[in-house]
Order: sequence, then structure tokens, then C-alpha cells
Amino acid sequence: MKMRELEERTGVDREVIRIMIREGLLPEPQRPARNAAEYDEGHVSGIATIRHLQQTSRMTLKEIRSALSGEALERPGPASAYSHLEALLSRSFGLEQPTSVSLQSLCERYPRAERDARAFEAMGMLTLLPTESGSSLSLTDARLVEIWGKIREAGFVEEQGFPPENISFYREAAELVARHEASIFFSGSDGAISEEDAARMLQIALPLMLDFFGLLRIKAFMTNVHRSLGTGDR
Repeated sequence: MKMRELEERTGVDREVIRIMIREGLLPEPQRPARNAAEYDEGHVSGIATIRHLQQTSRMTLKEIRSALSGEALERPGPASAYSHLEALLSRSFGLEQPTSVSLQSLCERYPRAERDARAFEAMGMLTLLPTESGSSLSLTDARLVEIWGKIREAGFVEEQGFPPENISFYREAAELVARHEASIFFSGSDGAISEEDAARMLQIALPLMLDFFGLLRIKAFMTNVHRSLGTGDR
């Protein structure tokens, strides 16, 4: 497609699109002639993902580019942002593997990051990727370690009786919930929703369902707190 059609499809001005390309967030267009440029669906989905990150996570183009280059974010966004970053890489750039974050860079911010990463790997929660310069993690897996680092800073450490192994049940719980979510979504959308509409629906709904599920967890947790303290429904 030409630039005009790309603008219409995405609702993004051509100057902004050119900035995204110049920053390395989108691939260069095909140029069949010196003064002609052609764009494809990879540009459409890439722009949609970038805009979603900007709107929901308040990430700047510079921060997105830093994350794609493998640097840990100075201002971490919500977990959903990391899956979108990986999608931006795999779908728009056609890369065989997602950009990774070095374990060493995480250790510089969270002293126990390596111990936590290896514990989570043993529990099947993440995968450590071997590289020439040491172990690294995908963007999503790195965020898991960052979140646990923040939890440690709140006081949940081994000395207080809170090793990372305590949350091994989270993996099974997450897989159970995700399995039901996928089954419900695909049984309801099969043949009735286009692939593009399905992707758009999921992009909006999944972060909201995380919030929804989080509130249910808080309610259930407080119910158990009251039960443990013998305070009934108060």
C-alpha cells in the first residue's frame, strides 16, 4: 500500500510514521522505484502495537526503542506492555527470536535477580537464554524478575519466610485460567470474527481481564484474612 492508505488504515500522520521508521521501530518500506515506497500489513500491525504501548503504558518512542534493544526499562510499565513489545518484534520485524534482556542488567538493579530467575526457571515460569555474554531473558520473563524484585523491596524476603518458591502454585493457576480463557474465546469467535478483529478485541480485553481477575483475587484474599483472624465478614 502507499503512504496515504497506510495513514487511513492506522489513523497516524505520515510524519509520525516516518519518525517510527527512523527510530527503527518499523521496517523500511519496499522501494520499487527511487521516489516510490510501498508498505504492508507488518507496518499496520506494528503501528497499532506502538500506539497501544503509548496509550496504555505511556511509553515514549525512545523507551520502546530502548526496550527493543534489550535494555531494562527505567520506568517499567504494566506486564501487558511486554507481550506487545514481543509481538511488535516477531510480527512486524520478522525476527526469529525476541529481543532479550541480560540477566546482568537486572542484577544491577535487583541484587537477587539471578537467584530469583533461576528459581523461577526451576518452577517452569521462565526460560534463561544462554548468550556469549551470559544468561538473558525475554522481555516478558525479565518483567517477572523485575516484579519480584519490587516485591522483595517491600520486605518479602527469605529472612522473613518468603522465598520465591512460595509462589510456585501461580504457574498452574495461570495456565488453568488461560486455558479456560482461550477455550471460551475461540469457541465463541470461531467463524464469526475476522483475525484482525479478534486481535483487536484481545489487545483491549486481556489487560482489562487482568484488572478484573486482580480485583477478584483481592476480594478472595481479604475473605481468607478475615477467616484466619476469626472476624467473620467484617
